[in-house]
Amino acid sequence: MPQTPDPAVHGHNGGPPLDDLLTDDLLPEWGEGPIGHYFSWKAAHRAAWKSVPVEIAIRRAIKAEALGLTYEEYTLEIFERGRYLQKTDTARIAAIKARRAEAL
Repeated sequence: MPQTPDPAVHGHNGGPPLDDLLTDDLLPEWGEGPIGHYFSWKAAHRAAWKSVPVEIAIRRAIKAEALGLTYEEYTLEIFERGRYLQKTDTARIAAIKARRAEAL
């Protein structure tokens, strides 16, 4: 039978000990350490991925499919390097696909 906390203990709500919360399974989204600019980066990430007009998103999806990439992989290449991949960029496309295989 689980032990109930002593109601006479001031300031205790009967929850788990806080020291045990920072295990590998229960780390906050920003990991260990201070939050820093976490929320600013999260808002910028959300804005970058959601502010694309539908026509551009469709065009990117078609180009990505023609290159054998996902929409996210193709768009990330544009965000990170400012390059629109072409069929002649075989080395870069192969590197992206290799990174995909490593992530699985």
